[in-house]
This record gives sequence, C-alpha cells and structure tokens, in this order.
Amino acid sequence: MDVQGFHHVAIQARDIECVTGFYRDLLGFPELSRHLRPDGSLRSIWVGVPGGGFLAIEAAGGEPVSTPFRHEAPGLLMLAFRIPKAARAGVVNTFTRAGVPLEHETRWTVYVRDPEGNRVALSHHPED
Repeated sequence: MDVQGFHHVAIQARDIECVTGFYRDLLGFPELSRHLRPDGSLRSIWVGVPGGGFLAIEAAGGEPVSTPFRHEAPGLLMLAFRIPKAARAGVVNTFTRAGVPLEHETRWTVYVRDPEGNRVALSHHPED
C-alpha cells in the first residue's frame, strides 16, 4: 500500500446546515463545497480541516444517538483537532460566548459536542 496521509472524515447529520455552522463559524473551518442530490436537495457540505483533509457533513434522516462522555460502544468516538497551548483560553472563551458547554477538560484537551452530539476535542497534547 502507498497510504500518503489523511484525506477526509465523513459524519452524518440530520441538520447539516447547523452542524456545518459549528465547524465553519465557531471553529473557523472554511466551507469548501456543497453537493446536491439529483432532485436539487442538499446532500453534503465539505469544510476544510486546517493542516490537510476535510470533514464531509452528510445529510441523514434519522435522529442523533446520544452517548455518555465515556462509553463502550464501538465506532467513531470523537473528532480531535490540534490547537496551540496559547490558544486554549481563547477556545474556552469562544465556546462559552457561543453557549457551547464544555463536556470535559484535561490538562491538554477541551471537549465539547457539536450540535448533533458528536464529541469534538481541541488539544495541545503533549505541549505543557
């Protein structure tokens, strides 16, 4: 195999506009493209992930599944993004002003949930 790096992650969302807003407007990820179904309805929005690759937010019809912070279910656990340690206070302040509650914190990482409950981490590990 000749794997050359990360390409993208796709998540499904009932309200892709709202979820896209979280990543685009709150985290600052640039919107790259919108993809339509043959009937003209919105199927997917792609946002760029700093450092390479993108996040594809795909339309889904079901309800989001709620999971506790720590759980044993297999599958995607969280999306973790790198931040510099010096940016941590600003990240926390941005979430607070936006009304996004902190789910958990460690000395390196701040955890929140996107509008449909996906766990999102912003981490400066291992930078102390």
